[in-house]
Amino acid sequence: MSAHVMTIFRNRLREENAAAYATTAARMTELAREMPGYVDSKTFSSPDGERVTIVTFEDRATHEAWRNHPDHQQAQRDGIASFYSEYSIQVGDVTYEHSFHLS
Repeated sequence: MSAHVMTIFRNRLREENAAAYATTAARMTELAREMPGYVDSKTFSSPDGERVTIVTFEDRATHEAWRNHPDHQQAQRDGIASFYSEYSIQVGDVTYEHSFHLS
């Protein structure tokens, strides 16, 4: 079994396009959840305006299918053209996992 692949997407929005971004982001979240190999995703916002989304897929192949999905690629182009004042993406293989849950 290959390792999970995790994407960390950090960004700051252009205020003037925040409403349009919200619609696109909701659609991309829905689409990602429908993709084979999707594990989970979470988005966090910082008081200074930075947003961080962490998305996990089962393996490299399912991650790449998401990365290359035509609707996702269009959303990426829209992000550069209209939504983001800045962004960065980091993608890596998860080599270790451990969790604890208090019952």
